[in-house]
Amino acid sequence: MIPLDVFGSESVAADLLQQVRWRDGVSCPRCRSDRTVRNGSYGHFQRYLCKDCGRTFNDKTGTIFAHSKIALRKWLFSIYAFLRFNTSLRQLQCEIEVTYKTIHRRVERFAEALDAPSLDLRGPVEIDEFYVSSGLKGRERDRWSRSRGLSRRGRGTYEQDKPPVFVLVDRGTGQRYLVPAKSADESTIRLLLADRQQEPLTVYTDGFCAYDPLEEDEKFDREYVVHGNGEYADDAIHVNTCESHASLARRWLSPHRGISKNCLTQYFRAFQLRRKLYRKPGREALKHAVKATL
Repeated sequence: MIPLDVFGSESVAADLLQQVRWRDGVSCPRCRSDRTVRNGSYGHFQRYLCKDCGRTFNDKTGTIFAHSKIALRKWLFSIYAFLRFNTSLRQLQCEIEVTYKTIHRRVERFAEALDAPSLDLRGPVEIDEFYVSSGLKGRERDRWSRSRGLSRRGRGTYEQDKPPVFVLVDRGTGQRYLVPAKSADESTIRLLLADRQQEPLTVYTDGFCAYDPLEEDEKFDREYVVHGNGEYADDAIHVNTCESHASLARRWLSPHRGISKNCLTQYFRAFQLRRKLYRKPGREALKHAVKATL
């Protein structure tokens, strides 16, 4: 269920943050010492004194919620709605009654705080790519506004405002990865497949020519289907899981129109976190989301 009590009470929101942040015990965010004692309060938040460095801190110090005049319960609601329901920032602006600039800055800080996924491939691996119409906005780097149409069809590059996004599915672990790239070429593909535990690594692809050099490399065992010939699956040889994940990623980007290509990585990290929270109940999902930013 949706944790309405957290979104309706600042003290309950403060308790949730305290439980998640200090689950392994209180430690000073400056010197990492665990020699701390309680030292009054800071509004609804507990304040602590570090006996080693002599500095005080509270439950929000060093987090993305620090130095914000907006109530914590509103920020937790924003994170929950953004991840759970893919709510646009314009809608969140109306719901928590803050300016668009403020909600945009805080949501970007939340996305930037998420850890980058580490690729540790066991194999077999599916790999495919799709292309996102995204460019620099007019206010970035003193340039003119880009065309909103971005009508260029087919494959593109980062410079052409249509960067590729690679989808990797590790069938050995079930992990799925989304990695934006500057271009879809052989060097990028080899870099993505570098962290592997098996050689040769079985790789399933489509008929895109950038994957062809893998056939000549003894480190890879490439199997592929050619969609142009009407081939989509041959027993285990397919990239259907990649295409399914890519369709979900496209739907995730849909409400957030005009995403800068410099911010694609952060939005896809948030999408990956959203997928992890999909089957979790409301309060547990919120705790997991907060934990991911600490």
